[in-house]
Amino acid sequence: MKKFLFYIFKIFLVTVLVAFLLDGLYTYIFMQSKNRGKIEAVVNSEAKKYDVVILGSSRANNHFVSQMFEDKGLKTFNYGMSGGHLFEASLMLKLMIERKYEIKNVILEADLNLSNEKMAEGIGSLFVPFIHNSTIIKDHFKNESDFNELYYIPFYRYIKYDGKIGVREVFFTAIHKKTNSQDNLGYYPLEKHKNGNMKNNIVNLNPLPHNKYYEEIKSICKANNINFIAVMTPMCENVTGMNYFDKVKKAYPEIYNYENVVVEDKYFSSCGHMTDAGAKIFTAKIIKDFFNK
Repeated sequence: MKKFLFYIFKIFLVTVLVAFLLDGLYTYIFMQSKNRGKIEAVVNSEAKKYDVVILGSSRANNHFVSQMFEDKGLKTFNYGMSGGHLFEASLMLKLMIERKYEIKNVILEADLNLSNEKMAEGIGSLFVPFIHNSTIIKDHFKNESDFNELYYIPFYRYIKYDGKIGVREVFFTAIHKKTNSQDNLGYYPLEKHKNGNMKNNIVNLNPLPHNKYYEEIKSICKANNINFIAVMTPMCENVTGMNYFDKVKKAYPEIYNYENVVVEDKYFSSCGHMTDAGAKIFTAKIIKDFFNK
């Protein structure tokens, strides 16, 4: 019986040791990355200067044409992330401030995601490799239900989010394989597709009266003398429940409603995402209203 228990103990010890080694190896590789995605590009960066930083979900990533700001002499990067929520947008801004970025203006796409305070697993998981190397990231995740497992159990986070930060991503990161996330100064243009979903129903969507992460972004901007511009971006013609945007305006009167600046379906790739042509019309309006004064 003693031999059996000792054997089990040895297996346990080896498992823990391997977990620690793999955890350290994976983390080391991610800590060297700067060209795979927007998150590690910020985490592993030094101080930068921007006239305009754009934050939000895919409705920021696909809607703000960075080069158009640059053409006006405004150093700009679009840090919008497809699938992201305000949870991730707030954390990105915190990390920029920690790295002493000098930012004059933050444009936040704040509309549909005001309805939740959840972490978007597909995007939030990409911060997890750095949870031991950044107090900002650690504190941001503290209220997550599995924080203790993520933080204290070696290699757990890489197993849980294997699809995003597992062996495949580690391999591509190790060989410095680029993605297109940083092309076009972070802006991702879309094309018109025949089979694009041109209907949407947001009847049951309601903005939270005081979204925690929206308020964090606003407070960070105020504390760092950053001009904060929050906007609602366009949706296609066939949306049921468009009074959602009126609800947002009532709860957050400082958010500018640009929902109806572009409405024709020909300018949309899907109901919630404009094509490159639509994005250029929208961006031109934003620049005219806020940067041509």
